[in-house]
Amino acid sequence: MVMVKRKIRVLIGKPGLDGHDRGAKTVASVLRDHGMEVIYSGLHKTPSEIAEAAAQEDVDVVGLSILSGAHMSLFPRVREELAQRGKQEVLLVGGGIIPAEDVDALEKDGYARLFGPGTNTDEIANWITSEMQIRFESEGDEE
Repeated sequence: MVMVKRKIRVLIGKPGLDGHDRGAKTVASVLRDHGMEVIYSGLHKTPSEIAEAAAQEDVDVVGLSILSGAHMSLFPRVREELAQRGKQEVLLVGGGIIPAEDVDALEKDGYARLFGPGTNTDEIANWITSEMQIRFESEGDEE
């Protein structure tokens, strides 16, 4: 496991009308087990509500979970709302049922990584930790 100097702050969001949150709650729990500080926004949040919570909580990472198929409209709106709040540096990740061609489009839109069904949760935590260590080092937060 990669170690970072300060706790990584993560917001897990469930945008839109998708009512399935078992996966999001599982990922949130695993990220906590890996030493991250995790805020779960709850179900049925608008992109604006997710971005506002991320800004207020000063998170490093926003992770979105969606199974409803609305990812191509909701994920870009969350990114836009974050940018409007000066939070464009936040690491954006997502998960759910997202077709490969949409994964490519969302990665071009600023999502660093999208995790599909069956992804090992430790893999998600380790990837976020590694990515944030690189970012912290470039900010001078690491020794």
